[in-house]
Amino acid sequence: MKKKIFGLAAALLLTVGLAACGNSGKDSAKDSSDETTLKVGASPTPHAEILEHVQPLLKEEGINLEIVKFDDYVLPNQALEEGDIDANYFQHIPYLNKEIKEKGYDFANAGAIHIEPMGLYSQSIKDISELKDGATIITSNSESDWGRIITILQDADLVKVKDGVDLETATFDDIAENPKNLKFNHTIDPSLLASTYQNNEGDLVAINANFAYGAGLNPLEDAVLLEQDNSPYVNIIATRSKDKDSKKIKALIEVLHRDDVQKWITEKWGGSVKPVSADAK
Repeated sequence: MKKKIFGLAAALLLTVGLAACGNSGKDSAKDSSDETTLKVGASPTPHAEILEHVQPLLKEEGINLEIVKFDDYVLPNQALEEGDIDANYFQHIPYLNKEIKEKGYDFANAGAIHIEPMGLYSQSIKDISELKDGATIITSNSESDWGRIITILQDADLVKVKDGVDLETATFDDIAENPKNLKFNHTIDPSLLASTYQNNEGDLVAINANFAYGAGLNPLEDAVLLEQDNSPYVNIIATRSKDKDSKKIKALIEVLHRDDVQKWITEKWGGSVKPVSADAK
């Protein structure tokens, strides 16, 4: 009887041991997959296209790059916060800083990649000298873009902000001089601005470059007013602070800064998407 009990106990222990080994193997495989998969959220153009270009390069380093496309500016950071993606590539530094301040995200700038010049487009004029008094300028409802647009207008001598105002954080209430009595509509979602332009709803429409590309516009060729080259609005790879120095994130940044990749970006968009060097902040 004792022998039978001992034998049954040994069999049970063996079964439990095998089950534990099986679970351990499954977990290890999952962990291994997590270590080699990098999921990045991105705007469709040019961000996702750039990521698609470097997918094979990361594959050579044993990293499977998964790209999740977003058409707005809210969900990519929410997805990053919730852990649905490992990083995102759609936003510039002032927008990231504003999101961190307002929503308490524990995010970090893992690396600056490129600059897309903001442009103001028109169906009714070809040169800014043709802009009439009382013209309507339509901009996005994203406050982080307002200072950027106001800077373009000030550089064109169309407006002047109050003394001491930081242009990066300026709002339309900070405009002190407006000699043409321009009217500003800043209620439109950024993703709808290209349609606003196509529908000829304003005299000038400020469109973020990624949405301009989607509408077949080239900022260098089609914008009536274009942001200058000294713009601080560089597009970055953002990630959770704890992941900033992970091997996968570093590998992504390194391939995006490769000379051949930066040359491809420049040629692909005719110079209207401008890569930045690895030491850019």
